[in-house]
Amino acid sequence: MFAAPGNPGAAEVAECRESADYVELAEHLGVDLTVVGPEVPLVAGIVDRFRARNLAIIGPTAENAALEGSKIHSKRFMENLGIPTARFQIVSKPGEVPRDFRYPVVLKTDGLAAGKGVVIAANRAEVDTALATLPFPLVIEEFLEGEEVSFIVLCDGKRAVSLEPSQDHKRIFDLDEGPNTGGMGAYSDSRILAETERAAIMDAIIEPVVRATGYTGFLYAGLMMTPAGPSVLEFNVRLGDPETQPLMMRLQSDWGEVLMAAARGSLNCDALDWSPDPATCVVMSAEGYPGAVRSGDKISGLESVNSAIVFQAGTKRQGAHLVTAGGRVLGVTASGPDLESSIGAAYAAVGKIHFEGMHYRKDIGAKGLRRYNNLDRARSSVG
Repeated sequence: MFAAPGNPGAAEVAECRESADYVELAEHLGVDLTVVGPEVPLVAGIVDRFRARNLAIIGPTAENAALEGSKIHSKRFMENLGIPTARFQIVSKPGEVPRDFRYPVVLKTDGLAAGKGVVIAANRAEVDTALATLPFPLVIEEFLEGEEVSFIVLCDGKRAVSLEPSQDHKRIFDLDEGPNTGGMGAYSDSRILAETERAAIMDAIIEPVVRATGYTGFLYAGLMMTPAGPSVLEFNVRLGDPETQPLMMRLQSDWGEVLMAAARGSLNCDALDWSPDPATCVVMSAEGYPGAVRSGDKISGLESVNSAIVFQAGTKRQGAHLVTAGGRVLGVTASGPDLESSIGAAYAAVGKIHFEGMHYRKDIGAKGLRRYNNLDRARSSVG
């Protein structure tokens, strides 16, 4: 297995390579299958280039990657297909901001913004402040109430198979306060969605996209489960971070075989094999994130972690030391027989790790835990 460019964490399980041309690198290494992680090369057309050279790859074409690459394209696409999403308007200059939206409203940068191009404005003054910094054109849409869910599927151009549901925690601070980030943690628990809800999402959201586009690769639907049903907040065209970490902790199927089948257009749509144990990922970020961050701080304690997997993100080697080299530094992930156990195991591992300026949320999974405990109490009282 190879990773390009990789990082010190990837180097523990793969051979890391630097290259200015991933197509040339894949041909040189003779790889059987390439899986694309980040959105930027997908939007730039890396899948089209690989396929032009008959190289197997997991991901959407540049045309389909525009579902993430342009919020304007994505909203118009959903409107044309009748996919449920928030009412919206495209704004090309400040004077066009509509006045018939009820506050709060959501402003979204049109292009890629690493998960940070969203502003929730509580009043017109906050809208004006956001407009002074956000680039035009942009999307303004109604604010939806409900529970957020990350619903990810793998597609082979004709079929889609769903992964287990998960829930991301976007805001930088506890209790969902502060600015949006690329994700401060996530948990996966089968109870997030009922089977009827999963079926409704596949029928009303996922399958129309696959039929209309011949979509290949991962399709991530960021959903709001409203009283009227699921509504799409955004599409991503890749596995989510940090949702993937707990998902991979739970997956029991041979992932390589599944990915190869998807690349060959022969995906078996029988459900993947999942552990019933929930999993939780806590992101440890550098000082200043999601703004300008400092780097080069020594990371210690990883060798003491034995009850979790520490996925490295913003790290690098500096001499004999592992140091910070990005905003989101580590994704500390653990599973357990129940959600509470998985949360406890993840935070126990976090407690063994240290670097100067580190920050992490203390409430990853807490909202889900309260929800399921309330459901259990309600069932007990009915019984």
